[in-house]
Amino acid sequence: MEKIKKVPQRRCLGCMQSFPKKDLIRVVRTPENEVLIDLTGKKSGRGAYLCRDKACLKKAVKAKRLQTNLEVQIGEELIEALSKELDSIE
Repeated sequence: MEKIKKVPQRRCLGCMQSFPKKDLIRVVRTPENEVLIDLTGKKSGRGAYLCRDKACLKKAVKAKRLQTNLEVQIGEELIEALSKELDSIE
């Protein structure tokens, strides 16, 4: 009998739906309190996940889910960087 590999699921902070972890973009707050986009998904720190959709980014920012989840203030620079990242993926 072949063993079925479990696919890790994460919830998007915009639409609040669960997706496979590799389909989402991870935003991480490092131990040094920097907030970065983690494309590898391997950086240490507290992570939050977003769909590759600008509407989800807007919802997460408007509802303050991103800053609540990461427990830090989110600057305009990071929101713009995330928006540009979404543009480059689409």
